[in-house]
Amino acid sequence: MTAAPSAPPAFATERFLARDLAEWAATLTFDDLSPESIAHAKRFWLDSLACAAGGSQTEDARILLEHHRALAPPAADAPCGVFVGGLRTNPVDAAFLNSHMVRALDFNDIYWQADPAHPSDLICAPLALCESLGRSGRELILATVIVYELQCRFAEIGRPGIREYGWHHATLSGFAAPIGAGRVLELSPDRLVHAMGISASRTGTLGAVTAGELTMMKNTVDPWAARMGVESALLAARGYTGPAHIIDGKEGLFHTMRHAQSGGAPCGFDADGLTRELPRSPADDYRITRCGMKSFPVEALMHAPLSAIGAIRNKHRFACDDVREIRVEVIARAADILGDPAKYRPTTRETADHSLPYAIAAMLADGRLTPAQFDPERVRDPALIPLMDAVHVVPNASFESRFPAEQPSRVTITLADGRSHTGEVSHPKGDPRHPMSDDELHAKLRSLASPVLGEHACDAIAAIVRDLDALDDVATLTRAMQGGTGV
Repeated sequence: MTAAPSAPPAFATERFLARDLAEWAATLTFDDLSPESIAHAKRFWLDSLACAAGGSQTEDARILLEHHRALAPPAADAPCGVFVGGLRTNPVDAAFLNSHMVRALDFNDIYWQADPAHPSDLICAPLALCESLGRSGRELILATVIVYELQCRFAEIGRPGIREYGWHHATLSGFAAPIGAGRVLELSPDRLVHAMGISASRTGTLGAVTAGELTMMKNTVDPWAARMGVESALLAARGYTGPAHIIDGKEGLFHTMRHAQSGGAPCGFDADGLTRELPRSPADDYRITRCGMKSFPVEALMHAPLSAIGAIRNKHRFACDDVREIRVEVIARAADILGDPAKYRPTTRETADHSLPYAIAAMLADGRLTPAQFDPERVRDPALIPLMDAVHVVPNASFESRFPAEQPSRVTITLADGRSHTGEVSHPKGDPRHPMSDDELHAKLRSLASPVLGEHACDAIAAIVRDLDALDDVATLTRAMQGGTGV
């Protein structure tokens, strides 16, 4: 007798979360956005373009541009512009190169829940497609809000976050990037699902890129997800397929993230959190309004202790030679990152902007913390070593319940004569509860973009972004960011 066939596993027939996200993104319109989400999209574009102008001058940006030119000789009639310099190329490469410039200084936005996220790492993907298709600023804003919504939600749902399993948050970027790109292409929900499956199949990223001595890959993995988002959406538009169960099916995201001591049981995810109360009207709450900006060009968890350092320095005058100890109290996961022994002798910009000891030393010695403090000569200055060695990062258990609603940090500076000064910060400057003002945001644009593009270009970029929802063709924006013509 032939045995009856067994029933297929549940994941073979159930409705997958990728479909729910795709249907939401495919049907959302500009008129569904809240005024606040539109205003925030403009602010994040201004912040991102400022970061990109500064990031264009880094060594890794130079190498990537040289590599691109060697592989694909530029053409004046190519559909997309690369920021700063006039290079034109295809939308896949433009998305990557521009996204990398946004990311290169580690000065762009931050959203930290169970996992960190930098949604602006991904918004040059829809920009490239908007430019190549002659789309409007309204369409770019819509795709931007979609990217922020999904990227932030993926950062929220881990129990704990995927970083606790040794994976970098760029892994999650591979799920959000293709949806923003695919929305510009006006893909159907079915093809958006395929785009997500194609992209996320390729973008799993090991946490090694931000552990120990950091390299140029730290600034590259999320832009690579942006690149994959564009390419995956373009492939899906042609009929290429990807797994619909990439999030919640067999060997998808939820299934493969496992507790190390749990005998192989799947780790926790708030699966409903991906789709719970997805915004659909101007009265709804969009995640983009909850995202923060950076007032320092450093790793996100460093901002609260640096804000406390700044407050102490402004209130009390003392010489750096008099400092004997700088005690920094933070949550446990921040102590693990910020107190990493590999960060006490940085030799590269990438390690220095993730080194709290270096950032504190440079800020105390120079009275400021700007991209200039991360020039190679300053990073390797032995005069900063005594201050770095004075920094001790310790976990404070009482702070755990306050995170991520707050980013608590307490800093105590003890001097040679026994005096001590303490400062505590819950919301660093740039946090949505302590936001940068429009004047501060424009000052950031001028400080980063004026030396690269000139004051006139800064004024033009600010004016274009201010009226982005009235812009007929986003090519106007990329031309302003190119600062010239030619190939």
